[in-house]
Amino acid sequence: MTVNYEIKSQLAKLLATEDLVVENRNVETAQFDVHTRVLTLPLWKRASNLVYDLLVGHEVGHALFTPDEDWTQRINVPQQFVNVCEDARIEKLMKRKYPGLAKTFYNGYNELNDKDFFELDGEDINSFNLADRANLYFKSGNVLHIIFSSAEKQIINLIGASETFDDSLNAAEVLYKYCAQQQMEQKQEKRQEEDIQKELNLSSDQKDVEEMTDDELLEELEKEPQQPKEDPAQLDTPSYEKGEEPKVQTDDTFNDKLSELNDNRQFHENVYCEIPTVDVNKAIISHTEIHNELNEYFRDILKPTDVRSWVADYSNVDEDYHSFKKSAQKEVNYLVKEFECRKAADNYARTTTSRTGVLSTEKLHSYKFNEDLFRKISIVPDGKNHGLIFILDWSGSMCHCIKDTIKQLFNLVWFCKKVQIPFEVYAFSNAYYFRDISVKSPIITEPKENEFVVDDQFCLLNFISSKVNKATLENQLLNLWRLVGSLDFHSKFRSCYQVPQKFGLGGTPLNDALVCLHQIIPQFKKQNDLQKVQCVILSDGEAGQMPVYKTFTRHDGEERLGQRHWTPETSFLRNRKTGHTYKLSYEYYKFTEVLLNNLKQIHPDVNFIGIRLVSSRDFGTFIKRYDSIDDDTLRKAKKDKTYSIRDCGYDTYFAIIDSGLSNDDEFEVHEDASKAQIKRAFVKSLQAKKLNKKVLGEFIGLVA
Repeated sequence: MTVNYEIKSQLAKLLATEDLVVENRNVETAQFDVHTRVLTLPLWKRASNLVYDLLVGHEVGHALFTPDEDWTQRINVPQQFVNVCEDARIEKLMKRKYPGLAKTFYNGYNELNDKDFFELDGEDINSFNLADRANLYFKSGNVLHIIFSSAEKQIINLIGASETFDDSLNAAEVLYKYCAQQQMEQKQEKRQEEDIQKELNLSSDQKDVEEMTDDELLEELEKEPQQPKEDPAQLDTPSYEKGEEPKVQTDDTFNDKLSELNDNRQFHENVYCEIPTVDVNKAIISHTEIHNELNEYFRDILKPTDVRSWVADYSNVDEDYHSFKKSAQKEVNYLVKEFECRKAADNYARTTTSRTGVLSTEKLHSYKFNEDLFRKISIVPDGKNHGLIFILDWSGSMCHCIKDTIKQLFNLVWFCKKVQIPFEVYAFSNAYYFRDISVKSPIITEPKENEFVVDDQFCLLNFISSKVNKATLENQLLNLWRLVGSLDFHSKFRSCYQVPQKFGLGGTPLNDALVCLHQIIPQFKKQNDLQKVQCVILSDGEAGQMPVYKTFTRHDGEERLGQRHWTPETSFLRNRKTGHTYKLSYEYYKFTEVLLNNLKQIHPDVNFIGIRLVSSRDFGTFIKRYDSIDDDTLRKAKKDKTYSIRDCGYDTYFAIIDSGLSNDDEFEVHEDASKAQIKRAFVKSLQAKKLNKKVLGEFIGLVA
């Protein structure tokens, strides 16, 4: 069965009872950095799920209980001996903390023994030194018959009783001294035997060794002085030349076998990308700055100068705006009514009535047929403070539907203003600085290894804000309407006006805007004291994937930080705050989905609502990216010109055929119109109202 690394990463974080950062990399052994709280696990692709759980539990044990300190300054003991004692201690503590892990460790080590993981086949275990036998005893002692002398049992008990890291170091020192003493005694005995053999061979007056009886040979050996047995804890550490000190062969074997579980066929290292921190104060062009520029532009263009004698006439555009504002009040009132109804229904559902307490003497006479004898107090919990953030697509492709999109935006802005909901409207652009070379774009992020690259021309145009008074808001809306009149491809006024240089349409840095929301949302909530925030994103297309910063070594050996695209098979988005990782995909549109999922995990109280404008030709293809829709449902969606998509990063993703937005719901016909013309106009009006009410009704359901 294939190991699911994401699930195992979550297991590690759960066992550690904290949001560890877990990385699965093509490394030889597991590592844990206590400073960055990063647990690096090898890609044990050849390990079963049971063995993987065992290894994860073991490494988390080190993360929890092994301190980050240089113990080599305290004791002079090889690392292997400390490993034996510390492994026994942390596994004991893990099984104590999570009793269910005892079975995982037991079955996992049994499986490893069945696969001869310690290479014990054909070996006499009891001939191993004490460190090897102790290592096997604490890992697989239930299935292996291991014999200890009385002196050795004292050391085994010392290891088993270790509770702190200091206890482990003490046990490791005792274990090492004992093994070193035993190894020295064995060498001395071997040397004595060799010396006796030489003497026997050289002595002509003695019997040939082969002719000596066992008793005679034993008598010769006993002539050599024997070293007295000592208490293991009182042994001195012998001095060894390099390479001659005792070793724990089973520890080496275990580590070698672990490396064999790795998938060495993986050619690319896993890359863990992260969201950069954006200086939004520099990234956002404030509404004050924007409308000061636009007001100055419109003032200049509405009066003649020495250079030109003609003047622009925006009277038709302004009249069109006022006409739309008047007609839009029905939509706005519908939104307000729906919002208030849903709020009232929610409050009614949460109303509680007291039926205990002070008796009502006026009702006491009706006790035989009325149970309601107490004074009632209705308690309606306070409603939540709402706020809306609008993210508007300011890309070139929006020229075909930007006016109709702005109409929908204005409806929502007027709704927010009427029900006193704070809001901010941002348009993402990379043309503001690009089209004006006299202004240099500010540095809004600090380049860091493996962080996503934000477009150096990116900015957010804060076109509209609820912070201003009524007159200023009206000026903001009118300026934006005039601007849109210059940009809209289908506008009859388009050829009459020039577009202000900085505010032309550009690319689609949608993902850059989502990165900025990590700073914008908390600031917006704090400034307006909000409990519930809705983020509405209006767009007609998807954004490209963001590259990451990577250090490159030049041909001259100099290292530089550059940009590169990541490899989908081995790349993840990692959130250091939550420790969660998200697999990145080949599909460019799924990159936005990953960014949204990350935002939703950090801000679970925020609704992310997408309004995606799609051409009639691409409507079905777009929906099928996200939803397995049958033909009948698709035909109905095309007829309705809208479809709500779930589970795609957004809480709700409204796919709307762009031509549906341009439908006017006003029922207007000429005086001499025929019955057929009246019928068509009426049907068209009903269809437009149906589309608007369906989308706006679902929107209010999410907001309320």
